[in-house]
Amino acid sequence: MPSLLEALEQKYGDPVDSDSSPDADSAGISVAIFVPCKSPRAAVPALLVLNDCDIATAGEREALVAKCSNVEELDLAKNKLDQWTEVFGILEHMPRLKFVNLSFNSLSKPIDISLDKRWDELRNLVLNSTYVNWKSVQKILDHLPNLEELHLSLNDYNNVNLHDTNTTECECSENKNDNCDCQNVALQKKHSVIRILHFTGNPINNWREISKLGYAFPNLESLVLAKCPIKSLDLNEEESNEGLNTNCNKGSQNGLNSNSKNESPYDAFKSLKILNLNSTNLSSWDDIEYLAKFPSLQCVRIQGCPLWESNEYTEYERRQLLIARLPNIQTLNGGGGITAEEREAAERAFIRFYMDKPESDRPERYSELVQIHGKLDPLVNVDLRPEKRVRITFTCGSNSEIKSVDIYRTVSDLKQRLEGFAGFPASKMRLFYVDQDLRDIQGPELMRYPSKQLFSYNIRSGDEIIIVCKQETKRRTHSESK
Repeated sequence: MPSLLEALEQKYGDPVDSDSSPDADSAGISVAIFVPCKSPRAAVPALLVLNDCDIATAGEREALVAKCSNVEELDLAKNKLDQWTEVFGILEHMPRLKFVNLSFNSLSKPIDISLDKRWDELRNLVLNSTYVNWKSVQKILDHLPNLEELHLSLNDYNNVNLHDTNTTECECSENKNDNCDCQNVALQKKHSVIRILHFTGNPINNWREISKLGYAFPNLESLVLAKCPIKSLDLNEEESNEGLNTNCNKGSQNGLNSNSKNESPYDAFKSLKILNLNSTNLSSWDDIEYLAKFPSLQCVRIQGCPLWESNEYTEYERRQLLIARLPNIQTLNGGGGITAEEREAAERAFIRFYMDKPESDRPERYSELVQIHGKLDPLVNVDLRPEKRVRITFTCGSNSEIKSVDIYRTVSDLKQRLEGFAGFPASKMRLFYVDQDLRDIQGPELMRYPSKQLFSYNIRSGDEIIIVCKQETKRRTHSESK
């Protein structure tokens, strides 16, 4: 397996020997050809990408220093690095590094060397799927005083262990002060610069473990927890795994958690502005109520959760209920910001949604919104909005079938749901909308925009959608052109 130095020489080339003599076959032939030759780089570029090059070692020190002293961004993902001594041997020769990606290198072995160097310029470190252990993470962070963004996704963590095992009890413990923040002072001094943390795909299902990340990085502004099987934001929910209980107890013994009755899910995230909870296992509106109390939260992503598996709400109603429950959120599930008009409409719809339900089923937010907007009159029966579901005739070749369709569904989603009926994948599918009243005037209309919702076509019950395979469409066009 090559070293980093050998990979560099292979990518950027060796000096060309200009004194080489012609071979026997070319003897006696005098041909002068001018080819401008670019000499090999004395130093590699500031952005150095060496993905999937089987690199396992650093290489000769002096040559690396000469070539890599100006490197600012280094991407070594998907190589064969498995020794931290080699990783630090590489980093030591790049004092200007601002970004390092070591993803998909097997770095699960502990760091067993003493480090006397700090990387003051390094701002972004990516350690996805390296299986680096928490003790090593802690040691690395101690030598990156200005790190702002950290990626720890896909590392198979089922707990968080970033606390200092030598932490002693705070002075307030003697005074029985339940509101003490002293237990996190040591961590704040070490990791207070980190603003962004990616933690996607780690098998943690307990919010108490996630809270340890907030205590370790007290100024965290963005946290990505997509595809973590988190069941609830409730700190008091019983953990289903005995191992998690053990780890939590260890954390609390060392001052990371206070098992105070007043502890809340958002206590550890006072600066958090962006939170991604896509594809988690949240299944209760109570968890949405917790999100509303995060003091600085502005942007939330929460899609693909069991909470949305019920067909009780359309996509439009789901968005309204979320907006009404989250008064401080400015952006929901990406896209543009929530306007004042959209928020007011959502809050009024929220009141009407719960006004006919028993008082015991009304969330706390209902009373708050009634104080703002008052008790609203029920809407009259005349509803000018489009039907939520319509019955459409779908035709594919000689097959025809009438199906009920949600008009808030997108064209792309509809294609995926028609794969079984059409017999070919959505990527090869074209849909043509036929208005029953304009069939003879304008003919079928190609539904060309994947993200466009069906209601925007003014679709009604009785209309038709024709499904055509792209290959068939090309054959028709070709035959018509002859």
